[in-house]
Amino acid sequence: MQRSLKNINVWTFSAVAIMALLFLPNLTIVGGIFTPTNDNWAHMKEHVLWSFVSTSLILVVATAVLTISIGLSLAWLIAQYQFPLRNFLKWALILPLSIPPFIGAYTYHGIVNYTGVIQTTLRDRFGMEVNPSHFDIMNLPGAIFIYTIFLYPYVYTITRIFLSQQSASLIETSRVLGKGPWGTFFRVVVPISRVSIIGGASLVVLEVLNDYGVVKYYGIQTFTTAIFQTWFGLGDIETSIKLAASLMGFVILVLMIEKLLRGRRQYSYSTTKVRPLPLIQLTGWKAAGATGFGLVIMSLGFFIPVIQLIDWTILTFGTIPMAEFMSYVRNSVTVAGIAATVIIAFALIVGNFGRLVHGKMAKLLPRLSILGYSIPGAVIAVAVVTAFIGLDRSLAPLYQALGFDTTLVLSVSLIMLISAYIIRFFAIGYNSIESGYDKIGTNFRDASRLLGMGITKTFFKVDVPMLKGAIISGFIIVFIDILKEIPLTLILRPFNFDTLSTKVFQYASDEKIMEASQASLLIIGISALSIIVFYKFIEKEPK
Repeated sequence: MQRSLKNINVWTFSAVAIMALLFLPNLTIVGGIFTPTNDNWAHMKEHVLWSFVSTSLILVVATAVLTISIGLSLAWLIAQYQFPLRNFLKWALILPLSIPPFIGAYTYHGIVNYTGVIQTTLRDRFGMEVNPSHFDIMNLPGAIFIYTIFLYPYVYTITRIFLSQQSASLIETSRVLGKGPWGTFFRVVVPISRVSIIGGASLVVLEVLNDYGVVKYYGIQTFTTAIFQTWFGLGDIETSIKLAASLMGFVILVLMIEKLLRGRRQYSYSTTKVRPLPLIQLTGWKAAGATGFGLVIMSLGFFIPVIQLIDWTILTFGTIPMAEFMSYVRNSVTVAGIAATVIIAFALIVGNFGRLVHGKMAKLLPRLSILGYSIPGAVIAVAVVTAFIGLDRSLAPLYQALGFDTTLVLSVSLIMLISAYIIRFFAIGYNSIESGYDKIGTNFRDASRLLGMGITKTFFKVDVPMLKGAIISGFIIVFIDILKEIPLTLILRPFNFDTLSTKVFQYASDEKIMEASQASLLIIGISALSIIVFYKFIEKEPK
């Protein structure tokens, strides 16, 4: 009994310590609200703060509406109808998610600008002189297009999975009552899919609020760009903290709206005889229209940018020394691999804590620890820097005793960057591990305990082998998200430390978009391959 209690205390202490480390740095942002104001903040609050709010609001609302429209319509087509190339489009429509929006932004600018393939073809092949302003994409509508075409898979994937598991009786009842395809769609499909639609759209909104690459490259002023400009341009971290607190408040408002929109309405089966939706065969112009719609979205979100990047890579291959390019690859893989490994390890500990300890606090604390994913990267960067500078100041006597000639050690190291990754992406790894724990249940664990095996030994001998699928899938998703991360890496990377994503951003900012293509293709290739593997893995999982 004593040994069991000791093991429980060790697991509890470890889990609570991890959750505190994940959550507490963000409290520095809350504390920043109450710090004295300075002239920069007073000026921003009076003249430009509302413009940040309005621009961010326009981006969020427009992108959410468009991604819902595209994602829901594609999900319904794939879930309900049979048409040419359906089986291909079913998984291929997820691939635009492998292209980070900032890579899509500079690629499309290169395609439509004066020297791009479209205007060059019109001039050289057809003798048409067009006004370049008609092809200007570096504006607010252009940013909305970029976000929509590369983020709609969030809504599509979640909604398609939901619709494919719905009972056919719901749709058949609607048709018996005289509703046509459009009536069934708007009166039945949309209401029952509301939770999945809002869930996918909320991920889109959080990605838009977190993004820095697109708005910076297109010259659009949002909260994220303001935080960067205030910090690096004015050297004013106090105002940056207040802007970060304002953005955090904006995110909390978005999450509250999401909760309100979800409501308490639920749709559940009234019978255990649940039949999946039977596919309806489309023919003629309807089949051509469904296939054409899917291929157009697929082309805009994947084929066109990838083909352009391949062309640029061929033209510029060898301009970047291979040793230099490999250093970017090595840096990216190192930080992403370390952070993903730590995240999965932490998730296993916190998830096991939730199974060992019962009570409301045991359920609440893990929920607080995953809030980092809903907080934009720029906000987390400000919080982590503030916390690490405070930690360095506290450890200054120790640094002097050890012979360091500086008081800033941890805050200029990779430890700070990796810590920020862990806070930002812990939710992704935890959700995967938590679903794995739910799937394996507690029967095998209880049997092991009854046979006299300790909690820790049971964890490594029984739980971990059974969680292999969840561990692998969680690691893949976290690794890819870190590989594409921009705001955190730009702010927190040590001096002269570049990753694939930061180098792509630097090349694009310097208008060397062709040189950025090689690193971009590598990011897209790794992400696309991982998405395909993950999709196939999920499809084979027993339901």
